[in-house]
Amino acid sequence: MGRREARGATRVLIVDDHPLFRRGLRQVLALAPQYQVVAEASAVYEAIHATEVHQPDIALVDIHLPGVTGIELARLLRRQRPRLAVVMLSALEDPTWLVEAARVGAAAHIAKTAPVDALLATLERVAAGEQPLAQALLANPAVARQVLRELQAVPACAAEPLTMREIEVLDCMAQGLSNKEIADALFITEQTVKNHITTVLRKLQASDRLEAILNAAQRRLVLFQPPAGEPGVSLSA
Repeated sequence: MGRREARGATRVLIVDDHPLFRRGLRQVLALAPQYQVVAEASAVYEAIHATEVHQPDIALVDIHLPGVTGIELARLLRRQRPRLAVVMLSALEDPTWLVEAARVGAAAHIAKTAPVDALLATLERVAAGEQPLAQALLANPAVARQVLRELQAVPACAAEPLTMREIEVLDCMAQGLSNKEIADALFITEQTVKNHITTVLRKLQASDRLEAILNAAQRRLVLFQPPAGEPGVSLSA
């Protein structure tokens, strides 16, 4: 048995749309025998499927995924597997995004430019059951007040929530996939895809795909124009 398959290793899912960044993370974690990368995903619908199949202990999730956001994915994964620890990845520490990440139950945030030692130290804390993100946010008085405002805010008219499958379909729609491509990606029929799209349009109060994406962007479910050119993680300790 190789060391990557050691009994008791923490199972890790990497979710990022940049192949080179995923490869870098995999190489870093290959140096730490306590972690085992069990799957990779480049989009939300792939991550949902990978979580069902591989049942990871920790998911490393890029905040700025194409289509449905990493924040929404974190919420879905936590609902799918409450014991799963989600660690958000991003190029910048935007307080607004970090507050939202904390609200959906993300355990930690790691900058993509963080040194390897900092990355591994954060993962060690998360694997031990700690919540570094909440601790860091609440240690900042200004951010702590924002967290309290966010938690106390109650929308006047809550929109009808999308199901897990509808989120997967929305993610595919946001990436420009055709009905056939969505059917192939999700292993369902085209008629089922059409049925889901009809429901998504109704719930988002949209008359077509574009309006659905725009409305989803207003609800911060998707990034209509995801940022490009995020720097990768430093691979030097």
